[in-house]
Amino acid sequence: MTIQLAIAGAAGRMGRALIAAASDERGLAIVGGSERADNPALGADLGILAQGDALGVVCLDSPEAAAHKAEVWVDFTTPSASLSALDALRATRVRAIVLGTTGFDVAQEAQIAEAAHHFAIVRSGNFSLGINLLMGLVKQAAERLGPDWDIEIFEAHHRRKVDAPSGTALMLGQAAAEGRHVSHSEVASYDRHGGASARKAGEIGYASARGGGIIGEHEVMFASDDEVIRFSHSALNRTIFAKGALAAARWAVGQKPGLYSMADVLGL
Repeated sequence: MTIQLAIAGAAGRMGRALIAAASDERGLAIVGGSERADNPALGADLGILAQGDALGVVCLDSPEAAAHKAEVWVDFTTPSASLSALDALRATRVRAIVLGTTGFDVAQEAQIAEAAHHFAIVRSGNFSLGINLLMGLVKQAAERLGPDWDIEIFEAHHRRKVDAPSGTALMLGQAAAEGRHVSHSEVASYDRHGGASARKAGEIGYASARGGGIIGEHEVMFASDDEVIRFSHSALNRTIFAKGALAAARWAVGQKPGLYSMADVLGL
């Protein structure tokens, strides 16, 4: 059976990576793609956008039109665009959504939860297999090392990334908080400057850097008075995220409506 996909933000870096990766996999077909109404890529063939062979499918300016034939919608865009698509897709045959967008606020999180009554949504701040395995290691380390070890999370991304900390960094922090059986919102520290920079006991600190074309660097440091442990992950290209997202698409298309994670997809 061939799974039919539509890609949001088809002309973007991640959109093009998804198109290229799907074109190389059997059992997947790109049947639609969308972009903003002012994007010069509108009307272009999606295969050509991804620097491959023509697919005979052009980039359109609305989710409804792009998803006309799709079963799965793959979205790595912006919070507002993703939420608009969730509403629009209810009038299509899409039954599963792979959501890689990050930076949602509390009210927007509630909208995603509500949409999960209608779609099988696989949501992750990072679809890399390595990152998802790293989350498990961080959770175990936080649980076994105990509160005497300070936890700091560092992340670096390209200059165009607008949200900070990254969704992946927050996932790692949440895994650490779960390991310690504490509320992440109560222990997370995002801003240290001036006289407020002293570290508080038990907090999970974040630091972010933006520059150049860095795809994604993440490090979790556990530090005691006597030793330091570092877990790190480097993304060398966007293929790792695209392949993970496509694995999620294959899995999600057969699921009931609900909100799922990559841990569900990978059976972790």
